Amino acid sequence: MIVFDRLWKTLKEKNLSQYKLIHTYGISTGQLDRLRKNDNVSTFTLNSLCQILNCKLEDIAEFVDEKSDDEKKA
Repeated sequence: MIVFDRLWKTLKEKNLSQYKLIHTYGISTGQLDRLRKNDNVSTFTLNSLCQILNCKLEDIAEFVDEKSDDEKKA
């Protein structure tokens, strides 16, 4: 599962608000909602965020394996 917990940390580090993402950079509220819920977002959105934040993809997204430890051992 791709999670976007790092996005919120990077936004804070860059002193950039969600309000500014919406009103200055044109990121939709729907996209931000999907990011908050770790839902599907387009690569266009991810690319835009990396450009806005001047960061790498791994600064805003992370893959987390959903399998339990027992399933991994099997």
